[in-house]
Amino acid sequence: YVLGVDVGSTMVKCHVYDRAAVVRGSSYRKVESLYPRPGWVELDPEVLWSQFTGVIKEAVQAAGLHMRQIAGLGISTQRGTFITWHKRTGKPFHNFISWQDQRSADLVNSWNKSLLLKVIHVIFTVLHFLTGSDRYLVPSFLTFSTHQTSMKLSWVFKNIHEAEEAAKKNNCCFGTVDTWLLYRLTKGSVYATDYSNASTTAIFEPFTKCWTPTLSNLLSIPMSIYPPVKDTSFNFGSTDSEIFGVPIPIMAMVGDQQSAMFGECCFHPGDIKLTMGTGGFWNVNTGEHLFASQGSLYPLIGWKIGEELVYLTEGSISDLGTAIKWAQDMELFTNVDGTAEMAQSVSDSEGVCFIPGLQVSGDDPYLCASFIGLKPSTNRNHLVRAILESVAFRNKLLYDIIVKKVHIPLRTIRADGGVSNNSFVMQMTSDLINKKIEKPTNADMSSLGAAFLAGLASGFWTDREQLKKLRRVEAVFEPQKDSEEYRPAMDAWLQAMKHSPHW
Repeated sequence: YVLGVDVGSTMVKCHVYDRAAVVRGSSYRKVESLYPRPGWVELDPEVLWSQFTGVIKEAVQAAGLHMRQIAGLGISTQRGTFITWHKRTGKPFHNFISWQDQRSADLVNSWNKSLLLKVIHVIFTVLHFLTGSDRYLVPSFLTFSTHQTSMKLSWVFKNIHEAEEAAKKNNCCFGTVDTWLLYRLTKGSVYATDYSNASTTAIFEPFTKCWTPTLSNLLSIPMSIYPPVKDTSFNFGSTDSEIFGVPIPIMAMVGDQQSAMFGECCFHPGDIKLTMGTGGFWNVNTGEHLFASQGSLYPLIGWKIGEELVYLTEGSISDLGTAIKWAQDMELFTNVDGTAEMAQSVSDSEGVCFIPGLQVSGDDPYLCASFIGLKPSTNRNHLVRAILESVAFRNKLLYDIIVKKVHIPLRTIRADGGVSNNSFVMQMTSDLINKKIEKPTNADMSSLGAAFLAGLASGFWTDREQLKKLRRVEAVFEPQKDSEEYRPAMDAWLQAMKHSPHW
């Protein structure tokens, strides 16, 4: 059996998979976020550790198995969330700082307006013009955002004296969630990350495949703090036997979106994965080519396995599931499963537009969520429909950018994540982009991808052809309406969006 653990933004999940990739046992625990100040989002490292080890023990027990029967562990983690700790004592200098955290907003704004950044843009624009190399394209339009690890890490060394002092003595370790869990699981004997997680920090250069000294120096981040970078599907060592009673081989570490991509078997250039969870993520497999694009799309490393290194292009939407969860908390509905029916019960939103921004965006940290176009006749069905329509409209905008910017033929589109269970969103997205979208039987693709990667490294599964045969599709959404039928509603929504920035 293989374990796939997904440490997400809202849940820690563990699934036990057999050779047919059937789930034999599961466990879930809610991630408890801390909000010590407005805009700050943190996780308690000890609480996360206890949740992580807890779900593994519970899932194996639920499967009626013994830890000795586990061939390997794959760990998928939320990306961009990080911690720093003392190399000798293992004591953290602060809580995990979440990818959602906004504490670096002032730093981001001052950098984005700085003369130095303008000079960098000019230098790299010239280099790109002279060489034609995409390696120089990304820095030519580099802008910082609050979602990036780089700016928050810079904030740490400006504001947490103990971390700064430890770094001067080469005693400071930095790690995203995967690195810190690996460090704890091996009682400090293994310190590493993988290429997929490293590439999402914005301090790792995907072209040279190294931590970037230029950016680190600019942001006053010491180079000594970075972990070694290993393959994604790789024997990272075994858990200390005191933790689970027996040592369990740690055979894969991977960022959650890259993991979902692998779980969906998007192995070929042009394959697309759409995850709709807390946030929304469109990922395109671009093979050995790294596509850089100004705004909206971000180049990443998907996975590295031996000699093979696969690049992805990613477009993200800051809050999808967040908006739906908020609507539930506001008692617009009681059961998420009923929202598609509520939206379909009215012919349109009656001119109501929902502006997302509950979880402030990296592009505009001041954006606030709002409804525009409320009338005396507006009821909760119209409000729910407006929220779900906003998800489909944002999917359409991102897909159009992908079509325009990614110069390879696009193939299959496969969706996963909690919001993919919403038939209204799925059908409307299919209509708007005029493409069929497959939805798997199991929406927990990050967990499955981590298990697939661990299973390949441990010999539990032989190759990717075998993994493809294990894929199970629950539903296929094909276009049923002409996208032009949505034109008036989408135009109204785009108009409403124009009124909302910098609120």
